[in-house]
Amino acid sequence: MRIIAYSHIGSDGLGVMVDDKGFVSLAKAAPDMPITMMELLGINDWQSEVASVIKGKEADLTLEDVQLLPLVSNTPVLWCVGVNYKEHQDETGRGAQEEPMFFIRTNHGLIGAYDPIIRPNISHQLDFEGELAIIIGKGGRHIAKENAHEHIAGYTIFNDATIRDWQRHTIQFCPGKNFEGTGPLGPWMMTPDEFGDPYKQTLTTKLNEETVQYTSIADMDHKIDKQIEYLSTIHTLRPGDIISTGTPGGVGSRREPQLWMKPGDTVTVEVSNLGIIENKIEQEK
Repeated sequence: MRIIAYSHIGSDGLGVMVDDKGFVSLAKAAPDMPITMMELLGINDWQSEVASVIKGKEADLTLEDVQLLPLVSNTPVLWCVGVNYKEHQDETGRGAQEEPMFFIRTNHGLIGAYDPIIRPNISHQLDFEGELAIIIGKGGRHIAKENAHEHIAGYTIFNDATIRDWQRHTIQFCPGKNFEGTGPLGPWMMTPDEFGDPYKQTLTTKLNEETVQYTSIADMDHKIDKQIEYLSTIHTLRPGDIISTGTPGGVGSRREPQLWMKPGDTVTVEVSNLGIIENKIEQEK
């Protein structure tokens, strides 16, 4: 099952994809169904309810008819894992981390899967970081690794676009990670039964159709179950929390010469069997 969040003629809603372009509007199929992902994930056994509602329905709209929204625009927290692939550990000089290195992004910077990424006037150091993200569907505290899969609502794609010089203003990553218009998330949430084993998939980032990042997701250092166990030790995970699982090597700031995204560029992030997000770069107005 693939679920989108969208805006159409001034109204927001959720949809379930029935093919690569068309989707069933949940609001049309069942007017009492939630219109935000946060509300949907708060329903017990939400997947069965959605499946029942859309059974036998044909597409109401296509992706071309609507604007995709960030899947969980009001997520309580977006946790991101730093330097979680060996090639990225090597290029940053940080090496392997005994425990996952987490930082937080707020929901203010989130944008839709095809919205423009905004390069701020204050800096030209806009970098790309393609990542696989997970969305929590079942809350919990002190979740054991062997039970972590029970808490995943689905998978999606994130570009942790970063303003590098602002990231380096402090040993904490947050300033450079939270500029408005720099966090495309989408295009949909794919449920685990459809996505399958994430470690059989690959991640590719392209800038102007040239591959700049490529990895097997199996190469991540701290795996998804460890990330869930670790974070749920800190606080109770809630439905709608997002964990972005880290970017591979090849980021622009570590290249010779450095490679920054600039207005007019197009950046894509693709996870095999999941989908692709594509964003033009625009200058802040």
